[in-house]
Amino acid sequence: MTVKFSDPKTMPRRAGYSQVAEVTKGKLVLIAGQVPHDTDDKLVGAGDFAAQVEQVFKNVDAAVRAAGGTMKDLVKINNYAAASVTPEQMRAFRDVRDRYVNTAAPPVSTFIYVSRLVQPGWLFEMDAMAVIDA
Repeated sequence: MTVKFSDPKTMPRRAGYSQVAEVTKGKLVLIAGQVPHDTDDKLVGAGDFAAQVEQVFKNVDAAVRAAGGTMKDLVKINNYAAASVTPEQMRAFRDVRDRYVNTAAPPVSTFIYVSRLVQPGWLFEMDAMAVIDA
């Protein structure tokens, strides 16, 4: 195994992500911020947080696959939601994430609310890192 995910006993245990990802070898893949646009560069899910999260995860999946990996190779995700996204809508994020990532050894993760994203209408953006076996 080239990546070891852990939750040290000296740290709080959080559901949905690991606290530490230790990379010992492999190809590091950095994925730029992915937004809710399809391959025709059209916004998907205007006003629909769940649809936008789904599209963003599809885009990250396409990026990882283009580099020769799968979503199980993700080691870190950074998530950004517009401040207008409610705590109730966050359930959609968790549901989509759990369909795409390895929930037994989830990637380390950060989730940040921002006043707005670059384009009007964007509710969610994510960048990621993957380590693919060399």
